Amino acid sequence: MRGARVYVAGHRGMVGSACVRRLEAEGCAVVTADRSRVDLRRQAEVEAFMAEARPDAVLVAAAKVGGVLANDTLPAEFLYDNLMIEANLVEAAHRTGVNRLLFLGSSCIYPREATNPITEDALLTGPLEPTNQWYAVAKIAGIKLCQAYRRQYGRDYISAMPCNLYGPGDYFHPERSHVIPALLQRFHAAAREGTEVVTCWGSGRPRREFMHVDDVADACAFLLRHYSGEGHLNIGTGTDMAIAELAQEIARITGFAGRIAWDTTRPDGAFRKRMDVARLAAMGWRARIGFREGLESTYRWFLDQGTLRR
Repeated sequence: MRGARVYVAGHRGMVGSACVRRLEAEGCAVVTADRSRVDLRRQAEVEAFMAEARPDAVLVAAAKVGGVLANDTLPAEFLYDNLMIEANLVEAAHRTGVNRLLFLGSSCIYPREATNPITEDALLTGPLEPTNQWYAVAKIAGIKLCQAYRRQYGRDYISAMPCNLYGPGDYFHPERSHVIPALLQRFHAAAREGTEVVTCWGSGRPRREFMHVDDVADACAFLLRHYSGEGHLNIGTGTDMAIAELAQEIARITGFAGRIAWDTTRPDGAFRKRMDVARLAAMGWRARIGFREGLESTYRWFLDQGTLRR
């Protein structure tokens, strides 16, 4: 890969920025374009940029993302925006002769009641989790799109599905972000303001798998070097924890000494999501960053930003 021109779509996001760092360390010439230059939802703009940039490979890390509340209240945007982004990037890559593309999805593609740990073969074997079905449907379409271009045109387009991610560059908001940044922001504010009780959504019993974003970036570089197959691959740690355990760990890190309450009128989402990562492990890749280490470094990054510490 050294010296290859790689277009990272979504380079300002948490995953995209981590992939830029990792690919540059790999010796790649990373190509990027911000929203003021290319609206990825507009086919003509994407094709014009790709024809000009002429990358050797494309990494699709661009997506409209958010937590349970955002998914549930903005279904049209989560479905339309993500469908357009992935379709335009795949088609533009094909039209301009780019033969190598990696599409990143999410573990939410799997059925709500999938047997854990979830294997890649569980895709499309049952109903999706209703609270994020719009995003999930778009990501499933992205997998199938890569497979279709591989079958019809012989393109070497691959897909990978990471578990829940966290780390530097995440979006911090107490209601509209994913669970780790939302809880970090909420507990941080509570600790600074002397709040006695922090109320979290759901029961705290569901279990989730979390991986640091630098690990997924390393996995992406690994897959671009070593994988060429039609089937998508899971990227994860292979371990999980209860949301209540996560909240307690975040309380410890932020210095919150009050009580944690649970609002059981709010949705839990799927009860458990832990990925089976045997296929990727058999290829020689495993996550390296421990959860406590990763969470503490993420909180330090959050404090360094100084933007949401009120």
